[in-house]
Amino acid sequence: MTIRRRISESTIHRLSLYYRLLAALEGEGYHTVSSKDLAHREKLTPAQVRKDLSFFGSFGTRGLGYPTKELKARIANILGIDRQWNVGLVGAGNIGSALVSYKEFQKQGFMIKAIFDNDQRKIGSNHKGIVISDMNDMAAEVKKKKLEIIVIAVPASVAQKVCDLAVTAGIKAILNFAPVNLKVPKEVLLRTENMAMEIEFLSFFLTNRLQLDNIERT
Repeated sequence: MTIRRRISESTIHRLSLYYRLLAALEGEGYHTVSSKDLAHREKLTPAQVRKDLSFFGSFGTRGLGYPTKELKARIANILGIDRQWNVGLVGAGNIGSALVSYKEFQKQGFMIKAIFDNDQRKIGSNHKGIVISDMNDMAAEVKKKKLEIIVIAVPASVAQKVCDLAVTAGIKAILNFAPVNLKVPKEVLLRTENMAMEIEFLSFFLTNRLQLDNIERT
């Protein structure tokens, strides 16, 4: 009987870091890399790097390190970025427009194939090569364009409605940029990128650092 170990989110995040580092090293002409090299560059321990990789099988040769190109390819396969993913974007506002222009999505195989909005002035118009569809036509467009991921970039007041439409359309993976906690069925994976909270974290750090500086001066 095979026992499947639970893989933490932090491990998955580190795999993304390793992938980007390996891509940079490959560009610099490195043919092999050790766990010590990867750990040093990401301020981790070699043991942590080896543990992260061990979840997914055997890598490299003891004493010789990992073939850079091969390890990058295997991590790409693990992360699922060695294939194309069809993405639908809901919200043709400022954030949505920025996401359509974000070249890193295409580099990693995430292709925005559809844009949805509820603004009649935008529906039917061409936005950077993509015709904007009515949000209420999402189910048909998901099927027609074989969308697998939906990105929500709408105001908080309509985000849950958009999320429900995506779930009804059969979407199993949603990336949410709206500043609100959405509810989804357990079989749907939801990730929320709350930029307001992230910048509040920075402001907290700056505020408290200034306070500490003032205390130290007195």
